[in-house]
Amino acid sequence: MSDQQPPSRFAPQNQTTHERLSTNTVGLVALSDFRKRRAEVLEQQEREARNNQLPSSASNTPTQDRSRTGTPNVASDTSDAERQIKKKKQKKPKGVGNKLSFAGDEDEDDGEELGPAVTKKAKDKDGGKTDDKSKKMAGKLVANSAVGVVPRALTKAALRKEAAEREALRKEFLVLQAAVKATEIAIPFVFYDGTNIPGGMVRVKKGDFIWVFLDKSRKVGAELQVGGEKSANARRDWARVGVDDLMLVRGTLIIPHHYEFYFFIMNKTMGPGNHRLFDYSAEAAPTPTEDGPAETASALSSKVTQTDIRLLEGASDDPTMTKVVDRRWYEHNKHIYPASVWQEFDPEKNYENQIRRDQGGNAFFFSK
Repeated sequence: MSDQQPPSRFAPQNQTTHERLSTNTVGLVALSDFRKRRAEVLEQQEREARNNQLPSSASNTPTQDRSRTGTPNVASDTSDAERQIKKKKQKKPKGVGNKLSFAGDEDEDDGEELGPAVTKKAKDKDGGKTDDKSKKMAGKLVANSAVGVVPRALTKAALRKEAAEREALRKEFLVLQAAVKATEIAIPFVFYDGTNIPGGMVRVKKGDFIWVFLDKSRKVGAELQVGGEKSANARRDWARVGVDDLMLVRGTLIIPHHYEFYFFIMNKTMGPGNHRLFDYSAEAAPTPTEDGPAETASALSSKVTQTDIRLLEGASDDPTMTKVVDRRWYEHNKHIYPASVWQEFDPEKNYENQIRRDQGGNAFFFSK
């Protein structure tokens, strides 16, 4: 005998879609599996409905009231299933992947529950890029709209014109620079060997090197026979002295031979005590060609050489600010004041607020 029990006469013969899904689906399943099972259940219901309708139409028996007998209306269930399939096709969002579902809600379509989250995620994924792109484009448009002048395209003619203008400016600067370097100045100085020995005044140009000034001061020392009280033949001793044997000390700074006066004048280099190291103007001397007729270069140079040195710029400076020192004397006495506070000029160093100290690190309590 068979172990199967006959179905109860009070139980409905046809189960609804919800009941069949509940029976076949247990626990958490993937959304794709759940839809696959629901489609199978719906197909099975349609087959059963067709099988049940064939005998009834052939026998032409009156249809019983299913609400009284308790038998479920299969046709209505089938039509409901078809409507749900059409509803799902309309509401199913694009790009839905494998999701987990409790497979318990058939009254409301799963796309309605999962749809908003999935739709929001899809919008965030796709629409976010669109929003970012639109913002960037809007920012570019705003930035470009704020540009007042649109740069013009440079043609070959425009490039040649700019090059010609730059070359004209360069030549103009070189002419001005040569005029400034050719301007003469007067530098009063003293010879120093522990005491100040008057040396007179030397005429140099702003473009001359320091060694040019030292060479001219050496000739002045030979003419004045400086140091004659110590040597019977001072002129011969000065003839043996070379430019490398002399030093220029401006204030407390030893100026190297290879620097030009033009370097300190144009840079307005500051020395100790917040004073300019060489306080000369950075402009060329006025020429007399503005009011009178043009003069040749030779005539102009002869006028400059005949100019009284006392009328040149710098003639009224303090001679003790510029010292010409014998290097051999400095090497023997550099540990004694004032040679102990002398230091070689460094263009990278700031001397404006420097505190003067001796070799032992002791500060001097005077301004100069």
